[in-house]
Amino acid sequence: MKNFETMAACGIGLLLAIGIAYSQDDIEVAADNNAQAKLPLPPVEMPARNFATAEEHYTWLLEQGDGGTQHTMATIPVWDGLWSAGNNTMPGLFLEEGTLAIAMRPGGTVKEGVLTPAYEQAFRERRAEMDEYGEQLYDRLTNCEYPGVPRWLWEPYIKEFVNMPTQSWMMNDLMDETRRVYIGADHVNIDAKHSATGDSIGFWDNDKLVIWTRWVNPADYLRGLPLTSNQFEMVDTWQQITKSDGTRQLLTQVTFYDPIGLVAPLSAAYTHISREDLEKFGVRIRNWECATTSNSYKDEDGSTQFYLPGDPEYKDPRGFTDFPDIPGQSLNPIFDAPGSTGDDTSKGQENDNK
Repeated sequence: MKNFETMAACGIGLLLAIGIAYSQDDIEVAADNNAQAKLPLPPVEMPARNFATAEEHYTWLLEQGDGGTQHTMATIPVWDGLWSAGNNTMPGLFLEEGTLAIAMRPGGTVKEGVLTPAYEQAFRERRAEMDEYGEQLYDRLTNCEYPGVPRWLWEPYIKEFVNMPTQSWMMNDLMDETRRVYIGADHVNIDAKHSATGDSIGFWDNDKLVIWTRWVNPADYLRGLPLTSNQFEMVDTWQQITKSDGTRQLLTQVTFYDPIGLVAPLSAAYTHISREDLEKFGVRIRNWECATTSNSYKDEDGSTQFYLPGDPEYKDPRGFTDFPDIPGQSLNPIFDAPGSTGDDTSKGQENDNK
């Protein structure tokens, strides 16, 4: 069924409503990208000089940091709680006066000479499709593919961060996509292949985490924005800032390196905001399952569409395991059963949460 526009609009609005807030003095929950784009833009800190590669950039930062701060569990910066993405400057790298409000919507003028010819042409074709149809017709999330780097930086779901002396875990709710940063280590790739989040190494410069990521699958910067190549790498720094009203913010400065896709390296700034309100509400990161519950598909025209209840191909995400006739096999024993107390003791599909 062709209900993409309605479902996409509702889905994006819900995600952003869950995922965006700002300071205690000016709490603002956004319902769409227009509202998010009105949030303050973080300042971009350009690299101290032009670096030809991510390796050169990272090595220089490591030297400036005297080899890195050797933290213990007693001194490691703590970024506890839930975090959600705020505004960022990335769309302006590729679109004239580009903001998040226009990145995934029609309109906007492509900047010339930022992307290599093949990638600029692909980007122009993507934007032309959006102008013609009002949206990007197909996105790889349709097939349960990972957002990947650098889209991970902005995904409008919640994140959690766990810092330890030898590793940092940066966990995204969407698709359980976790970046593991190996502190004081070298890049290792025993699988001899790329992955959605690549391989990340890093070091601490006092309270600032510096990361170099490489071996990343081809992806894109965001839906509606340019593609990245299999030679994409990035250097990003993370630092917690506490505002005058006590609000905690993570400020991320990132430089993108892609010799196949970019004419020259590009730098942008991202933000994440501490979300104590979501913690109090009871929001938690759960296991993300896509392959057996997603009802999106790519149709014969190459567009993303959705199976809805009533379609033969529709998958009920709150159904049963492969053993519906055995008691306790309902995947949703609490919320759908009228008068249920949470005791999933009924027998078979007839009585077990129809």
